[in-house]
Amino acid sequence: MTPGNNGASTPEDDDPFGYLYADGQANGAQPPSGGYGYPNSVNRVRPVGSRQYGQQGPAPQAPPQQGAFGQPSAHYAAPETLPGGAPTARTPQPSRGGRGGGPNTKGLLIGAIAVVAAVVIGIGIAMISGDDDDKGGNEAGPSPTATQETGEPSPSSSEEDKDKDEVKLPTVDAKALRLDGGATLASEFKGAKADGGVYVTGFNQVGSKVTWTVNGVKAGSYRFYVQYGIPGEDADATIVVNGKPESRPLNMQNFGNTPKGDWEKGWKETWANVNLNDGTNTIELVCAEGNKCNAVLDQFWLANPE
Repeated sequence: MTPGNNGASTPEDDDPFGYLYADGQANGAQPPSGGYGYPNSVNRVRPVGSRQYGQQGPAPQAPPQQGAFGQPSAHYAAPETLPGGAPTARTPQPSRGGRGGGPNTKGLLIGAIAVVAAVVIGIGIAMISGDDDDKGGNEAGPSPTATQETGEPSPSSSEEDKDKDEVKLPTVDAKALRLDGGATLASEFKGAKADGGVYVTGFNQVGSKVTWTVNGVKAGSYRFYVQYGIPGEDADATIVVNGKPESRPLNMQNFGNTPKGDWEKGWKETWANVNLNDGTNTIELVCAEGNKCNAVLDQFWLANPE
């Protein structure tokens, strides 16, 4: 079949691009302007489903063209209105929740603000409740003691009494002692701790002694301390407690090995254990036979044994 000279043609027989070829142009084919490119080409519009292939008879007339774009045709019927047509119910499509199918950022922002607000409100309620609990706790019970706060055990009553007794235990300077057997007071050598720098001298002869009357102590064992001075050589003396001599002499050794003959650098202290009674006691320091008594005496005091 050649375009334009083989009788009536059907749209499917026309070549819309015939005007592009030499034989088409020879037969008068033109660029399309509403129909196909050949003269007398058919441009029929039929409703969907109205064309019946293989049947004789004239083709049904096409309905008028639709009007303006978007206006429904009077001859058009939606498939769902025909018998046996598709159901009218539409399957709901899930919402994409935002422009361009992206996440709903506005909804997420509102949700985040709500969560932050809830957290802030909860913290505020907890703080208010905590203040109320603290006030109630202070009103309900006594404040914790220092021992409870630090977790350290409190000292026992015996230790407290011991410390108190140690503070109250008596002490005496040389000029308050009773002197016998040639002992006398002096202040020639510097460094004595007694009031006015006064100390006992003349103790370096047998029979010389000093007596300390101790009042207001409890029965028990104590340390008897003596502050003494020596000229760089060892000395000792006998302790007599309530008329009873101690078996061991008081050691007045040259601790530190100070130079011999230097009285001012020879001040030292020593101690011995003594047992005392309740009330009044006498402690004597005596230069007895066998003692080396070349020493001066400064202060006496008592302390609890460690």
